[in-house]
Amino acid sequence: MKIKLSDYQKELEEKIKKGKIEKGLAEEVLTWIQFFQHERLVHLIVTFFAGIGTILFLLGALYFETIALLLLFLITLCLFVPYIFHYYYLENGVQHLYDIYFEIKKKSS
Repeated sequence: MKIKLSDYQKELEEKIKKGKIEKGLAEEVLTWIQFFQHERLVHLIVTFFAGIGTILFLLGALYFETIALLLLFLITLCLFVPYIFHYYYLENGVQHLYDIYFEIKKKSS
């Protein structure tokens, strides 16, 4: 999804630089924004539950003092950190698409 988002942003920025803003481009960008917003929502939910699981495993490992829960904590922590970075990228990418959309709307009017 990262590659798709960055490629689409580059494509739009190229069209803006060259002045090739077609009539339906703004609506197309809105459609893509909706797709990326859906992806962002899914990753927010997954990130939230991965974070909750990580915290619960940590609390369980501290309370029950077991190695198994500590290992589960470390595993979920290793999953949680990349989820945070991926969600951060999606969030900023969608925000950047908003800026591109408003620029296209301004230039097409």
